[in-house]
Amino acid sequence: MGDLTTRKIGQNPDNAPKRGKSGKLQAGTLLQDRYRVLGTLGIGGFSAVYQARDMHFPAVTRLCAIKEMVHLNRDPEVRQLATTSFEREASILATLSHPAVPDVYDFFTEDDRSYLVLEYIRGKTLETLLVETDDHFAVADVFEWMLQLCDVLAYLHSHEPQPVVFRDLKPSNVMLDPNGRVRLIDFNIAKSFRTGIKGTMIGTEGYSPPEQYRGEASPAGDVYALGATMHHLLTGRDPRMEAPFSFAERPVRASNSDVPPALESLVERCLSYNVANRYQDARELREALLNIASEIPNYRGEAVSPSPSPSTSSTLRAQGGSGALSRSHSVEPLWRFKCEDEIRSTAAVDNGTIYVGAYDHNLYALESGSGKFLWKYATEAPIGSSPCVTNDHVLIGSADEQLYAIKRRDGKLDWRFQSGGPIYSSPRVELGHVFFGSDDGYLYAVSVSSGRRVWRAPGHSKIRSTPFLHEEQIYFGTEGGYVFCVDLGGQLKWQFQARRAVTSSPTVAEEMVLVGAMDSTVYALDANSGWAIWRFRGRRPIVSSPTVGEETVYIGSSDGHLYALELFSGRKRWDFEVEGQINSKPMVWEDGVYFSATNGALYCLDAKRGKERWRYQTGDVMVASPTIIDGVVYVGSCDHYLYALPA
Repeated sequence: MGDLTTRKIGQNPDNAPKRGKSGKLQAGTLLQDRYRVLGTLGIGGFSAVYQARDMHFPAVTRLCAIKEMVHLNRDPEVRQLATTSFEREASILATLSHPAVPDVYDFFTEDDRSYLVLEYIRGKTLETLLVETDDHFAVADVFEWMLQLCDVLAYLHSHEPQPVVFRDLKPSNVMLDPNGRVRLIDFNIAKSFRTGIKGTMIGTEGYSPPEQYRGEASPAGDVYALGATMHHLLTGRDPRMEAPFSFAERPVRASNSDVPPALESLVERCLSYNVANRYQDARELREALLNIASEIPNYRGEAVSPSPSPSTSSTLRAQGGSGALSRSHSVEPLWRFKCEDEIRSTAAVDNGTIYVGAYDHNLYALESGSGKFLWKYATEAPIGSSPCVTNDHVLIGSADEQLYAIKRRDGKLDWRFQSGGPIYSSPRVELGHVFFGSDDGYLYAVSVSSGRRVWRAPGHSKIRSTPFLHEEQIYFGTEGGYVFCVDLGGQLKWQFQARRAVTSSPTVAEEMVLVGAMDSTVYALDANSGWAIWRFRGRRPIVSSPTVGEETVYIGSSDGHLYALELFSGRKRWDFEVEGQINSKPMVWEDGVYFSATNGALYCLDAKRGKERWRYQTGDVMVASPTIIDGVVYVGSCDHYLYALPA
């Protein structure tokens, strides 16, 4: 994020903001001919926060939060202080880049009011959760939140060119998003820290350290506020209702016997009246937390230390390869079936039968519950395409350049269609037609009932991406580096050029086309125009196809990471590293995400946090994507086996 420049516009009576009797902006008001106000999120003494929609993205509902400050106070000193704080907030946010810090999009002034446009964060504050609960929180949850807060505070305390002190850490300024990640939401009184320089006393009574009352701010002050927040969350006792600096009179374990003594001692050190007796910054505190992680009841996070350097700790990485202490449980196959060669395609399950293609040229049909063999059909070359099941047929492409329609009931051939090249693109069926790509550079539409070609659309290079159909439009990638959109008649609607091949298969969510490319980039494109909405840059080529769940995009990379990205912004929520590459498409089932890797392992992670739950090691490389039906994971391996594992 770069520097922000304040923009001013003159009063336009025809476009003046609409306000109610309270002075709040009314729903429907358009600011800057861009931001449509949807409602009010909060009201303060000199400011209000609104939910709005960014109309520069008409095909996508991109929400934002708009903070409004009014310059009307009659006291010039108070007015100047409020204005300075507001402008400082905008300036600080514009220089920060961390998953727990909201993005700032815009800053402008209209008449006597200033506006800061921020990333809209879904979720609830810890203050709201405190109000909603009848008891204190689970110790493991508080411990995890504190680790995450230490991560972002360590980033702030090591910020260049000057450290940033938050100065007002408390439950109402910490948001917990739907993925269980904490976010800091109010930087109004944060400031750049300079040693020896005093300022005005500012903060919140009960959470602010004693030296902050004297105008002194330092990273150790944020440690105190974090300790006060931990004390509140663990005990349920609001420090604003108690005498200042009286935490020693209210030991944590006196209110919550679930808290281990080591954690109580850590909180007490954070709350030391003397600055020198505290942890001096958030990184030191995080290391202390990790040192007692094994003593936290039911905590399933990482037991690793020391913490990563602040410059590289923008996410808490869950190491899945070497060097991590895995707490995952073991799993054993329900059954496995051996083919005669590698399985690189994704299995399809329908009505108690599982279908999978193998490099031994065969399409297999098995009972999904037992793995019992039913029938197989032999093509003339290896099968890398994944099957698609219709009412009567199983459709499968082969490297022999043909698409096959096999009868489900007996495995007999109904028809086959000859293309001009090997078929690695997996077929998709809609409205009685099957759509698939070929290495001959065409996307085909073929009648499911007759096997006759209806049309073909040029891709100008090999098409190994699986087409995605959405609202009468078809999206697919090519080895020439293009993403195409055609209608159901095969007519081109738009095209987008990446810098390298697009083998990844696109998906569509919230009117965005999501796809990876060999240029190491994940793209989010407007589904109707093809314009890029956001890009996420990995470190190596991306073959994996994206999956979307709970406003999160999951996608693997040949850099060995599974990435979880925010759907609307592309910002990284977390990543998980393995030894090898991740070519498979991840699958989400309930609250888990499943994928395979070239180290031969199938992984199950917590979808919200990226923590490993379990892994199963096969005997060879895995590139096939898992299929999950009724709590069972079906996946093939290059060790020739198809596995059925409990999810």
